[in-house]
Amino acid sequence: MKSKSIFSGFIFIVLFGGGLAGAYAAYRPADSMASVAIAAGSFLVALLIASAIKIADPWDRAMVLRLGHFHSLRGPGLFFIVPILDTIPYWIDTRVITTAFKAEKTLTKDTVPVDVDAVLFWKVMDPKRAALEVADYLSAISWAAQTALRDVIGKTMLSDMLEGRDKISSVLQTIIDERTEPWGIHVNSVEVKDVLIPPALENAMSMQAQAERERQARVILGDSERQVAEKFGEAALTYANNPVALHLRAMNMLYEGLKQNATIVIVPSSAVETMGLGSMAGLTALTMGIGQDKEKYVNGATAKT
Repeated sequence: MKSKSIFSGFIFIVLFGGGLAGAYAAYRPADSMASVAIAAGSFLVALLIASAIKIADPWDRAMVLRLGHFHSLRGPGLFFIVPILDTIPYWIDTRVITTAFKAEKTLTKDTVPVDVDAVLFWKVMDPKRAALEVADYLSAISWAAQTALRDVIGKTMLSDMLEGRDKISSVLQTIIDERTEPWGIHVNSVEVKDVLIPPALENAMSMQAQAERERQARVILGDSERQVAEKFGEAALTYANNPVALHLRAMNMLYEGLKQNATIVIVPSSAVETMGLGSMAGLTALTMGIGQDKEKYVNGATAKT
C-alpha cells in the first residue's frame, strides 16, 4: 500500500503556504482571529486537495473503494479521488513477478525423500479479482505453488524427476494456473532449479552409473575382439590360398622388427626356411646389413651437425 505521493505533498505545501501568506497579509492587531481562520481554512483545503490527488506508476493499478464498496480501478498516471468517501486499500502490481518456493523432505512415488527448489513466474491479469477474491494473493500464490509441488513429487518416480524436469515444470504450471485462475492471476511458467537427494542414495547412484559404464566398456571391448578375430580369420584364409603373400608379409614383419627395435630377434627355424633366407647365416647377414645401414645413417647425421 502506498502513501501520499511526493506530488501530493508538494501541492499541500504550495496551497498551505499560500494560505499562510494570505493570513499574514490580512493580519490586523485588532482582529487576529480572521488571520487564524484563514490559516486554518487553508490547511484544511490543502489537506483535502492533496489527499485527493494520486499518481500511479505504469505498472500499478489502484483499487478504489467508496464507502466500503468497490468503485473503480484507477491508474496509471494522475487521477483524483473523493477525500473521506474514497479509500485505496490495495495497489496491484501488474508486472511479471517471481516467487521462489520449495518442498523439503517430500517422498517420491518410490518413497525417496527429496528436496526440490523451484521458481514461479506469474502475473496479475485481473486486479479487481486479485484484490477482492483473496485476502493476500502474494501468500496465496506461494502456498498454492508449494502444495502443488508436493503433490507432483508424491506422484512421480525419482528417475522421472531427475530426467524429466521440463515435464514436471509443465505439470506444475498447469496445476498452479488452475488454482490461481479464480484470483485473476496467470502463471507464465515454472522452473525447477534443483532436486536434492540423500547423500547415501547419491553415492549408490554414482556407483551404479560407474558399474554401468564399466559394463558398456567391457561389451565394447569384447565386440572389438570379435571383430579383430573375424578380420584375422579372413586374413588367414587369404594367406592360405596365397603362400607368396604370407611369405612377403613374414619378411616385412621381420624387417620392421630388426629396423626399429632390438638387435636380437628370435625367429623360429621353420619361419626362416619358409621365407627362403637359406639358413641362420643368411638371417645374420641380413641383420648385420641393417645394423650397418643404421650406423651409416647415424654417422652421417652427426657429421652434418
